[in-house]
Amino acid sequence: MSIFRGLKSLLGSSRLDVQERFELLQAAVSGSMSKFYKARDRKTGQIVGLKVLDQEKTEYFESRFPGMQKPSEGEIALQFDHPNIVKTFEQGLTTKGEAYLVMEYLEGVGMNSLIIARDKRLQGRRLKLVTQAAQALGHIHEAGFIHRDICPRNFMISSDFTTLKLIDFGLTVPATPDFMQPGNRTGTPNYMAPEIVRRRKTDLRVDIFALGVTIYALCAFELPWSGGTTGKAAMNHDTQPPVDIGEAAPEIHPRLAQAIMQAIASNPAERPASMGQFLRLLSKVESETKKSE
Repeated sequence: MSIFRGLKSLLGSSRLDVQERFELLQAAVSGSMSKFYKARDRKTGQIVGLKVLDQEKTEYFESRFPGMQKPSEGEIALQFDHPNIVKTFEQGLTTKGEAYLVMEYLEGVGMNSLIIARDKRLQGRRLKLVTQAAQALGHIHEAGFIHRDICPRNFMISSDFTTLKLIDFGLTVPATPDFMQPGNRTGTPNYMAPEIVRRRKTDLRVDIFALGVTIYALCAFELPWSGGTTGKAAMNHDTQPPVDIGEAAPEIHPRLAQAIMQAIASNPAERPASMGQFLRLLSKVESETKKSE
């Protein structure tokens, strides 16, 4: 269901009065397409995350898929039930006509902040976190979706560094032929697969590429190519060879280095064919790491 048809079908239905239902405990954190609040549900007393989507920006994004039966972000998020994916409890429209999601509130820190800080507490914990990230993405794919915005900003890590959760499905689309046609250049430029940048046909492997770049950054605190925040910078992803992670992070396990470099291959055919295959590569790293301990 597109957001436009969703708006029409919900006219006259009960809508959320944010102030009446929730006590907002923190000022809004603004994202590119939404505002996020830590809130207390007055009905249950539960502390939750409340995400309110910017109506104009959301409608602009949805307009890229005319007549394509695209589910809304909330409808997509409700379908996921995995320990490494933020749990969404409820979705709908506010009294102002804005789409909203109610989800579990996560304590912790964004992976992007840890990378920027070059946080030493990641030492010895990366493989477990990387495996959780891959398992989360595998669940998304098994449910029939392409996340389309895998990057460090969309992973939350618990304060004890034991648990990682994937968040934000604002750009997620069904993994069906209609949604994999050339032309939809959305995502975070530094993590975009070349086929997105070049407006070519896509598939699930765009997420595998983005996960590979994310893991590279987590391990090396650097990007495989010279960074930037524009689509122009992302053009390097198939014109400039990436720096081998063995050079950027010499201490990395050779098999993990191999898996990362395979995932960020510019040619989709050279990447792991599925998240299942990528997870099998990670399991070999874990097995060899245990043997050496």
